[in-house]
Amino acid sequence: MTTLHSRKSIGGLPLALAICLTLAMLGLGLSASANERETRFITFDVPGAAQGTTGATAINPAGAIAGNYLDASNVNHSFLRGPDGAFTTFDPPGEIGSGAFSINPAGAIAGPCRDASSVSHGYLRAPNGTFATFDAPGAGTGPGQGTFAQNINPASAISGYYFDASNVIHGFVRTPNGAITTFDAPGAGTGPFQGTATTSIDGMNPAGATVGQYLDASNVFHGFVRAPNGTITTFDVSGAGTGAFQGTGVSGINPAGTMPGIYIDASNVNHGFVRAPNGAITTFDVPGAGTGPGQGTLPFNINPEGAIAGQYVDANNVTHGFLRDKNGAITTFDAPGAGTGAGQGTFPESNNPPGTITGFYYDASNLQHGFLVTGE
Repeated sequence: MTTLHSRKSIGGLPLALAICLTLAMLGLGLSASANERETRFITFDVPGAAQGTTGATAINPAGAIAGNYLDASNVNHSFLRGPDGAFTTFDPPGEIGSGAFSINPAGAIAGPCRDASSVSHGYLRAPNGTFATFDAPGAGTGPGQGTFAQNINPASAISGYYFDASNVIHGFVRTPNGAITTFDAPGAGTGPFQGTATTSIDGMNPAGATVGQYLDASNVFHGFVRAPNGTITTFDVSGAGTGAFQGTGVSGINPAGTMPGIYIDASNVNHGFVRAPNGAITTFDVPGAGTGPGQGTLPFNINPEGAIAGQYVDANNVTHGFLRDKNGAITTFDAPGAGTGAGQGTFPESNNPPGTITGFYYDASNLQHGFLVTGE
């Protein structure tokens, strides 16, 4: 089972599928387009993880972090890192691997798990460590098919997607009492690996609005938001390409209904956008972002205050972190120890209400480690 980064993006990155307890604390000033801020980095690896395979994905308001790691047999497992730095590793009972993609304020975690037949199922891990696994109606039962939980909101409602027996992708919402509703965005394709996929980590807000992207019959991506009553609104960012695997994808939604996302233009360059609750869209690029295919700006998460954390790929194909505040000011940063070669660098995944950011970085030896960074 390959490393399960959640995400959240489109084109050259996964559509929606795709951390030795060594702690290093360093102070680092971030380069900023507005005000600089002093920060503290903590880097970490999950005890028992194969060297260089720790990936943090989500952080809740208290600072608890959920993520994934590989063992020595290359099997993916989930972890919880508490606010005190203590690790708990886990898989749902009876499953041979899992990924932790979202954590709510109470500490409940949702994600996908895999059985011995390589079929995926959704799981919910309660704050007390008990598990519930589930399957969306219509989910396929062949290898690589099944149910992929992606988000959990404060009420423990879960959203995600599933692959049916024909490898078509469909969305679902699971209520706190376990009832599951499936859905397809209007215009979603019906061929293999086409269809509707929710984004992960913060793709479902407290009200139950769910966001993601769908791939149409021409393999073009479009954004969508599904309201709590089931109404689906689709949209495209002006400037998004219309070729295969170009288009618009949504990266998250906060309580106000503000949505960050990524659009890929006709030259296969990534750009960021923010869609306001009234539907108005603002596009942006991080200073220093590359302008070649696969390069550019990739917003990944938005907190309740409207601050957006994400990544940008420079002209040398090195990845760096950024934070865009609610007023549009952008701060860029690199984790200490992040490599500077192509494909290496800093990959923020999530930011919480206090402004702590978590993610992972690849060092100069292409080993992956978790990090969190807090402002002072």
